[in-house]
Amino acid sequence: MGAEIIPFEAERLLDWQALCDALREGHLLARAEMTDTFLHRGGDTLLSRAAWIDGLGQLVKTATVFPGNPAHGLPSVNGAVSLFGDDDGVLRAILDFHLVTKWKTAGDSLLAARLLARPESRCILIVGAGTVARSLREAYGSAFPEARFMVWNRSPQRAEEFAAAWPDTLVASDLETVVRLADIITCATMSREPLIRGEWLQPGQHLDLIGAYRPDMREADDEALKQARIFVDSRESVLPHIGELADPIARGVLTPDDVVADFYDIEAGHFARHDAEEITLFKNGGGAHLDLMTSAYILKAWRAAVRAEKGSG
Repeated sequence: MGAEIIPFEAERLLDWQALCDALREGHLLARAEMTDTFLHRGGDTLLSRAAWIDGLGQLVKTATVFPGNPAHGLPSVNGAVSLFGDDDGVLRAILDFHLVTKWKTAGDSLLAARLLARPESRCILIVGAGTVARSLREAYGSAFPEARFMVWNRSPQRAEEFAAAWPDTLVASDLETVVRLADIITCATMSREPLIRGEWLQPGQHLDLIGAYRPDMREADDEALKQARIFVDSRESVLPHIGELADPIARGVLTPDDVVADFYDIEAGHFARHDAEEITLFKNGGGAHLDLMTSAYILKAWRAAVRAEKGSG
C-alpha cells in the first residue's frame, strides 16, 4: 500500500483534548532522538527537523519561514511533512504541513496549560493576531470554555480582524494593562525584542511563549524569566538555539538547571504547578518529536474515518 496523502480537510476529524492525550502518551515511549538544521538568509529561515521515537516511527519536517510573504498574499510559513513506519521505515503518509503545524503548535501549548495554568483561569490574553494566534483561540477555548479572551497586536487592524472572527474577543490597546489582568498570557509573535515585562506579571499567572524560534528572538524579558518557574516541551530542542532561554543562559542570567521540567517529566510529577500563587512560564519549542506524535495522531484519526466510511458503505 502506498503512502497516504492527508489533506488539511482532515482537521474535521481532530479534537484538541484527544491530541493532548496523544502527546502525553507519546512521552511515555522512549525519549525521542532529534536533530534540527537551520539555514538563514537575512530574516528568512530554512528549518529541517527530524525525529525518531522507538515504537512510534520517524518523521522529517521541513519548514520555510519568510516573514515578508504576507505582503505578497502568501503564508509566511510553508513546508512538507513525511511520516515513516516504525517497523520498516517505509513512507506511511505525507501530511499537509499547515495541518500538522497548526495542531502541533497549539496542542503543545495547550498540554502545558492543562498541567500548569490554574483550572479556574477565566481571562486569557493572546499576544499576536496571526495564524498561530487563531489556532490558540481554538485550542484554549476547548479547554477553558468559560474564559473570556483578549487580543493585543502591534497592528490594531490585525487585532480587529481577529476579533471579527471571534466576536467574544476584546481588542486591547495597552499591553501592560491586559497582561496585569490576565490569568493566562499566550504569545505568538515574531518579535526580536521582549514584549512581556516581568514587572507586569501577577501571582498565579501562566505565561506561554511560542513565537521566538531563533537565537535572536525574545518575547519576555529577563525579569519575567527570573520571576517564574520555567518549563519547556523539550530541553534538547529549546535550550541550544532558541533565544528565549539560550540568550539569558549565555549571559549568566539563568542556568540550564533553572528549567524545572520538560514533557518527559510529566509522569514523575515534576511538570506541575506547586501552588496557586506561583507564576509558571512555558517555552513552546515545537520540536520534531511533537510533529511526529501529532502526525501519528492525525494518521490514526484519518484511518479510523476511512474504516468507518468503508463499513457504512
